[in-house]
Amino acid sequence: MTDYPPKRAVRAWIMFDWAAQPFFTLITTFVFAPFFASALAPDPAQGQAWWGYATGFAGLCIAVLSPLLGGVADMTGPRKPWIAIFGAMLVAGAGLLWFAAPGHPSAVPIALAGFVLATIGAEFATVFNNAMMTRLVPPERIGRLSGTGWAVGYLGGLLSLVIMLGFLAASPDTGRTLLGLLPAFGLDPALREGDRISGPLAALWFVVFVAPMFLLTPDMPKTGVKLAAAASQGFVQLKATLADVRRWPSMARFLIANMIYQDGLVALFAFGAIYAAGVFGWSTIEVGIFGILLTVTGVFGALAGGWLDDRIGGKPVVLGAIVVLIITCIGILSLGKGHILFVIPAEAARPGDGLFGSLPEKVYLGLGLLIGLVAGPMQAASRSLLARLSPPARTGQFFGLFALSGKVTSFMGPTLVALATDLTDRQEAGLAVLIVFFTVGGVLLWGVKTGQA
Repeated sequence: MTDYPPKRAVRAWIMFDWAAQPFFTLITTFVFAPFFASALAPDPAQGQAWWGYATGFAGLCIAVLSPLLGGVADMTGPRKPWIAIFGAMLVAGAGLLWFAAPGHPSAVPIALAGFVLATIGAEFATVFNNAMMTRLVPPERIGRLSGTGWAVGYLGGLLSLVIMLGFLAASPDTGRTLLGLLPAFGLDPALREGDRISGPLAALWFVVFVAPMFLLTPDMPKTGVKLAAAASQGFVQLKATLADVRRWPSMARFLIANMIYQDGLVALFAFGAIYAAGVFGWSTIEVGIFGILLTVTGVFGALAGGWLDDRIGGKPVVLGAIVVLIITCIGILSLGKGHILFVIPAEAARPGDGLFGSLPEKVYLGLGLLIGLVAGPMQAASRSLLARLSPPARTGQFFGLFALSGKVTSFMGPTLVALATDLTDRQEAGLAVLIVFFTVGGVLLWGVKTGQA
């Protein structure tokens, strides 16, 4: 019988999601990304393209290295040293974003370099944190653990976003935050310091709140295998795992499906706020409010998804989420400043209409809430499904392959979005490819047999 650690160790592990999520909320999605597209790039379409290429490059790096490093961790044992190394990359890259000031000749390369470095760090740290799951709770509770982690992460992202909008990020027009306050610490709205401080805030947040996991959650014991030997053996084991994955046909099919639908989700989150900033002209305040509302629905969605996962299984949860995402993508593409559903006229927002003043903006807001409701359950259920399908002795390597399957084409999704945007000079064209990703991924997942690995 497996001995599982006390509840405080499990709660400390969950705090990793709380610590890491503000990077994705503030930088990847709701604050820095739209700031980059609207204030640093020559125009929103070019900004979307450049951001897509950077996201694709980071995904390619993760795809190449994640399964190998997962195998090395399996052979050496402990996961925490790896989390510390890649967590430091997250902190360094996020901190670098402060120096991407509008008008600075190196602002764009600084922003993209910091974003790529932090993204690689955040994603790899998550790989090794996920690989600790199966030692924390019994198999029948993995769904709730994963869902709770995602929900707590969303809450961390929500609180960080509220802090940003309420006290730090001010409108360049009014000089005031969402709460009507002058920015804290004397941040200058004209220099967009409130947007740029999202990087240092995400870095500091991670350092402070990841500490309980390091202090209280037990790590894997050391195996005695040296790092150099593990790296050498890792290549051999990786080849063997890729060959042996055919012994687990459902695992193989799931990894391919995950590769495709996760790519669509990564691109959707990467460009959702940029799209709104470009098409509707949303400011940081409007994008931030959108992010708060989306995150609130994400909390409830992740909790409900974890509950459903343990009762009906991860596969139905993911399939249901994919259907909703396809519908929302079609809905987003049907919107413009002066129309909804492609052809139905709708008045554009006029001065004095207030936040989200036009009907297309309100519809976009509603579709965003649907994305928030299902994105958490889809990711949490995918994580728990992998944990259930994975052979116990190869958890780290299969979570490495899981990261690989979520990233191996992640450079393709954002890159295709970037190329479509570049070729057409229209942001709408860049998002049309996501429907294909979700559809193909869902069809493949339909054939996964969850009763066997």
